[in-house]
Amino acid sequence: MSATSESVAAPAWFTRALAQKPEHGSTTVDGCDIHYRAWGDLGKPGLLLVHGGGANSSWWDHVAPFGAGTHRIVALDMSGHGDSGRRDMYWTKTWAKEAMAAARAGGIEGKPFVVGHSMGGWVTSQIAVDFGDELAGIMIIDSPLNDEPPEIKPMTERAHKHLGPRQSTLEEICARFRPQPLQDVVLPYVGRNIAEQSVHEVDGNWVWKFDKGIFTPHRHGGFKLRDRLPELKVRTAYVRCEHGLINDAMAADINDLLDNRVPMVELPDSGHHPMLDRPLTLIAAIRATIGAWEVHDRIAAAG
Repeated sequence: MSATSESVAAPAWFTRALAQKPEHGSTTVDGCDIHYRAWGDLGKPGLLLVHGGGANSSWWDHVAPFGAGTHRIVALDMSGHGDSGRRDMYWTKTWAKEAMAAARAGGIEGKPFVVGHSMGGWVTSQIAVDFGDELAGIMIIDSPLNDEPPEIKPMTERAHKHLGPRQSTLEEICARFRPQPLQDVVLPYVGRNIAEQSVHEVDGNWVWKFDKGIFTPHRHGGFKLRDRLPELKVRTAYVRCEHGLINDAMAADINDLLDNRVPMVELPDSGHHPMLDRPLTLIAAIRATIGAWEVHDRIAAAG
């Protein structure tokens, strides 16, 4: 990968963002502990952030603080991920339920905006179907119309390469951090922060926090994003990364499924994981979209 040298110093904007430490909390959904991070003051408009498959809430650490001045922001670890508990089976509908429970437990009042990346975009669409009346709008980031989330195949292959225990120090496992699917650029300071929070020590060995069970064939309950998009009744924006997973033909299909009524925002020169290579561009897209929606709402309320 390019731009992965540890010698690259973190820029000031990144240092300032991480200095805004999140609150940590948990709630229980169907017998499973769900961990979340939260930023911003209580009582402000809500923003819920949903990570992708195999990721966790730390992926938003350098993104969320840029909205904390105007919004109460909550990012959860879905079950099987991060510091949340594990289940025998994982279903998209259950993850959607967990996300809304975390939003409420984390202090979001009223109708939140929901932003979901990759498999998290699938979960976000399920949130919109199941909890649409409780939302202000959703943004789906580079979630393709595949029959399975894009993280599943490469993560399954990687998980099965090491059937026995692999001994690792913290330095060794962090050095192996790679997003799935792979992309050419990962900003080293971003990757390092995420890697360090995506592992834990078990009996003297450092391992990834996610449960391999999230990659089994029976997961997600037969969910198909293609089926969910026409059901969306909430305000929606779709983000397409220039070097991501949505090609021109798929973008046309998505527009058709959404009846050509949803803006398709392209992030220039970004891979599938924009928070890893073009975080400031991603932040600008989220803020601009939500800001435009809020201005529209204020104008409508004023009559």
